[in-house]
Amino acid sequence: MNNMSLLEKKEHYSMLFDFYGSLLTEKQQDYFSDYYFNDLSLMEISTYYNVSRNAVFDQIKKTLKILDDYEEKLHLCELYIKRNNLYDEYNDTCKELITKLKELE
Repeated sequence: MNNMSLLEKKEHYSMLFDFYGSLLTEKQQDYFSDYYFNDLSLMEISTYYNVSRNAVFDQIKKTLKILDDYEEKLHLCELYIKRNNLYDEYNDTCKELITKLKELE
């Protein structure tokens, strides 16, 4: 994670949140959504929820670790990306087959 750009990190965690967000607590979901989707600063979030900036920072950091742990165990995001890459790779050569497979989903 350390060598990712901020944009790549945001995209990565947004995808993980799409898969595992419902497994988080309401507070974790709220802080994550405000920070990543609503582009609120830690100070803005802390003011809104009447908690310290450090509490928000710690909660978001904990949430990112939880999302990474879920992905490490379940690999749902990884499999989704691999499946879409296969669709893209074979789309030109097997367009009709892929269309029929997508219809079955």
